[in-house]
Amino acid sequence: MRSATADGLDAARNDAANRTFGLVATDLDGTVVQHGGVVSPRVVAALAAVEEAGVPLVFVTGRPPRWMAQIVEATGHHGTAVCANGALVYDLHAETVLERFCIRTQDALEAVRRIRAAMSGAAFATEQAEWFGCEPSYRSPDPPPGARVAPIEDLIREPVAKLLVRFGGGDIDELLSTAAAAVEGLVTVTHSNMNDNLLEISALGVTKASTLARVAAERGVPADGVLAFGDQPNDLAMLGWAGTAYAVANAHPSVLAAVRRHAPAVEDDGVAVVLEALLAQGRLVAVKS
Repeated sequence: MRSATADGLDAARNDAANRTFGLVATDLDGTVVQHGGVVSPRVVAALAAVEEAGVPLVFVTGRPPRWMAQIVEATGHHGTAVCANGALVYDLHAETVLERFCIRTQDALEAVRRIRAAMSGAAFATEQAEWFGCEPSYRSPDPPPGARVAPIEDLIREPVAKLLVRFGGGDIDELLSTAAAAVEGLVTVTHSNMNDNLLEISALGVTKASTLARVAAERGVPADGVLAFGDQPNDLAMLGWAGTAYAVANAHPSVLAAVRRHAPAVEDDGVAVVLEALLAQGRLVAVKS
């Protein structure tokens, strides 16, 4: 039986052998962060080697900024992160939000109204760069200290980075399909965990891809020079936009179906396997300004 490492090396060797990459973008949870928040030493070393090669490394995540400190501690990365599924560009070193692409107040309120009309059992929360708020019926597995608890209409008094919708049960993919139909043309809805009944809503057209494209352009890197890794439906736009994309083997079935190149699973250090191979081939190259 072939090893996951061998499969990853073959994937890297067979991937457009003459193509070089000037920016690496990776999702976090389920892609480089294992269950329980662990980032393996091998992955940490591979990410550090990317930066040592002068190639920008961008974390592109559904996490809000308040969840990024542990990633900085685990990886030592102090660059730029795209947070909240593209709503926020965050400077990890200065712990400062650089750009915001939020849901307009009236659109967030209308999204709540439409989802409530179409789906039963919905409980809402708002994610901002500086604070988290939820209505009393929203059951958060990890509520932050000082969370604001109030009717959702009272929490949406300003543009929202991300609107969260939690359900008591149901298949998450079916919930996503129903919600997406209800808010079509108003906001963007996705999910990032096949084992959680949680939907994540961003401003219309705001995705990991839309904001990563801005970050890459600022660094002079076109889409075909971007290498991206992911595992969940909220990564699909980014994986479709990047010139070269890998789904880790533990990814959601829709991601594995949509993305041609597969890396070993997060538990097998799949991102590191591919990065090590590309670094050895000299295919991660800093873009000259």
